[in-house]
Amino acid sequence: MGESGLQAVVVTLCAPGPDRAADREALVAAVAAAAAVESAAVRAGRVCPHCAGIDHGRPWATVHGTAVGVSLSRTTGVLALAVAPGPVGVDLERVSRVGAAPLDVFTSGERERSAGDADLLAACWAAKEAVLKRDGRGLRVDPLSVDVDVAAGTARFEGRDHPVTIHRPAPDLVLVVAAGGLPVVVEGTLSGGV
Repeated sequence: MGESGLQAVVVTLCAPGPDRAADREALVAAVAAAAAVESAAVRAGRVCPHCAGIDHGRPWATVHGTAVGVSLSRTTGVLALAVAPGPVGVDLERVSRVGAAPLDVFTSGERERSAGDADLLAACWAAKEAVLKRDGRGLRVDPLSVDVDVAAGTARFEGRDHPVTIHRPAPDLVLVVAAGGLPVVVEGTLSGGV
């Protein structure tokens, strides 16, 4: 990533803000901390690749004008902000919410490998989202086109196995990062019943 020397994915876990402006400020702070620069060196925002709107869409960030990979995800009570030297996708899910949702997004292989285990299904779902975020198309792509093998740490998509890193930062919480196999460092503390 040039000047900052960022060599790994840094994921910051924190409480979500009340709105997108607060998420943007948290993203700027996370990029500055990961890149070891002052916040003034960071620019960040969102842009929709389809309509070019800046009030929604994929997050982006630069440090001293050089692009860094960023991704964010939120679930009840937690925000995950990922910063990487290249493309990255992050997803954070509550196991209980995925287990309770009537999702028809799991391949036959995922269903077989998970044997109905809610934790494994939540990891599959989070991996699908992380891989599709890294790809840049997100859920505009059918999640059934991604086949996740949690034990192998891979997600098969468009004929390739994509490495995914799976963390369980707290009970009922699964965090997945898709960053081409880069090491992942998770920072931040979870409190307030998380």
